[in-house]
Amino acid sequence: MPVFDPSPIEVYFWDALALMAAACVFVPLFRKLGLGTILGYLVAGLVIRAALSDGMSEHPEELLHFAEFGVVLFLFVIGLELRPRLLWQMRSDIFGLGLAQVLLCAAVIAPAALAFGFSLNAAIIVGLGFALSSTALVMQLLEERHERNTEHGRKTFAILLFQDLAIVPLLLAAALLAPSGAEMGWADALAQLAWAVAAIALLIAAGRFLLDPMFRLLARTRMQEIMTASALGIVIATALLMDLVGMSYAMGSFLAGVMLAESTYRHEVEADIEPFRGLFLGLFFMAVGLSLNLETLAENWLTILVAAPAAMLLKAIAIFSVARLLGTAQQPALRIALLLPQMGEFGFVLFAAAAGSLLLAPVEASMLVAIVTVSMALSPLVARIEPLLLAKRTATPIDEDFMDIRHGVLLVGFGRFGQIVSQALFANGCDVTALDSDPDRIRDAERFGFRVHYGDGTRRDVLRAAGADKTRLIIVAVDSADAADSIVRVAKETFPQAKLFVRSHDRRHSISLARAEVDFAVRETFESALRMGKQALVALGASDEAALSVIEDVRTRDRERLRLQAEGDIMSGLDRMHVTPVQPEPLPRVATDSGEDR
Repeated sequence: MPVFDPSPIEVYFWDALALMAAACVFVPLFRKLGLGTILGYLVAGLVIRAALSDGMSEHPEELLHFAEFGVVLFLFVIGLELRPRLLWQMRSDIFGLGLAQVLLCAAVIAPAALAFGFSLNAAIIVGLGFALSSTALVMQLLEERHERNTEHGRKTFAILLFQDLAIVPLLLAAALLAPSGAEMGWADALAQLAWAVAAIALLIAAGRFLLDPMFRLLARTRMQEIMTASALGIVIATALLMDLVGMSYAMGSFLAGVMLAESTYRHEVEADIEPFRGLFLGLFFMAVGLSLNLETLAENWLTILVAAPAAMLLKAIAIFSVARLLGTAQQPALRIALLLPQMGEFGFVLFAAAAGSLLLAPVEASMLVAIVTVSMALSPLVARIEPLLLAKRTATPIDEDFMDIRHGVLLVGFGRFGQIVSQALFANGCDVTALDSDPDRIRDAERFGFRVHYGDGTRRDVLRAAGADKTRLIIVAVDSADAADSIVRVAKETFPQAKLFVRSHDRRHSISLARAEVDFAVRETFESALRMGKQALVALGASDEAALSVIEDVRTRDRERLRLQAEGDIMSGLDRMHVTPVQPEPLPRVATDSGEDR
């Protein structure tokens, strides 16, 4: 019998298989139990950590760094949904509520760290590190609960955004408080901040002047893989740039998303990124479970199991107090406090930096990382007690959504037909999201003041990114009958809540749409032909009333004939037609050209 002696690469493959198998078991199970997918991923990673003794599980930090790409993509998608104007409107929550939360949480937790035996400087770093929450975990919870567009969802995101911004000064603080901190003067600190500001300015300029022309050029290639590669490249480039100036990867990807929030190619980019985001984000949570040092947990289990819930309780009380003091109502403040009590992934970075500068001993840093991990694992369970504390879960919507789609109309196709349809909608003040796959047409529309997003309407993910799952009405006005049929098929299967109004290209297409049971369909030439017929009758001496009566008769007969043809075949309903008084020749039962109307 051959001896199983795997190579290093085979070990990684076996570990990857074990991770996927564990995820397939625990994630559906935990979701079925109502505990959420995040806890399922965490437990899957923890189980694999305990089961494997070689390979990836021995170096979980490698996987954690790789899996952070999921957090990067997640923050990028969030940035896509935040227009700069909305971000500016949130400034008071970001720099008011966010700053107050970090300072008060640090002030409450630092004395507790002193009581545990940490030095004064180390206790300050512990307090600041514990003040940071998990952006990835909390935003995923909000998304699963459909609460991102609520008052507490908006304020929670503002706090998380400030925490991401604060990572640079916190790392500088760790260096200055360290025994070797004197080597870094204020000049060095200010220089690093200046580099960060310059990098942000560079990203803003690139987003304003370079990204749209680049995507316009790439869109003309009609190569989906190139669009996907370019979107991923932008995310990686911005993340690396922010890392070079001392900021977080997540902050860079968020800024990249904000840069593209006003772009006409936003929905296409979001759809391209979405599959990677879900995959890597799940991998990140599993990596968090893998990173839990079981040896440290076994040696200090009582301290960790006491410290993690105690720190979460202190932090929740501080967050609730800050929110109430700054004018948040009681129920939203309580929800914010129950969402943010855990410590976050940036704590790993801060405590690693503190250990590297000798501010924390290796054992202390390892124990703090274990506390952070345990708190993240407990967070979904803490969120579950909210219904017990609140009599009724009523999500209060805010005036402004994070997206520029507000449950109005999704118009797919902005050619000659779609443009005319849009006029009636805009005239009535409707919220319209327009999609088109022709970059030249989009550019021409922009010259006249129209906002049209780039996207292939036949793709399910593009429609979802454009808000098809929330809209009440989808209007299909594309030039191709085949594309229209594809969109109808996807919309009927995936977005049944939306009514479907479809541009028909000829009679055969109208019959097909009737069989598909769309809510409304109209042939693009039908009404204009009827209008010309009416004017012809008037020109020949008929009164307006008589001409209108004739046209209405024709319209009624045509509608009845379409119904009969949808139930039968193309030859059904011939008796509903007005014909010249000659004997008609039998029509062959063969397909006609697509442009011919029968």
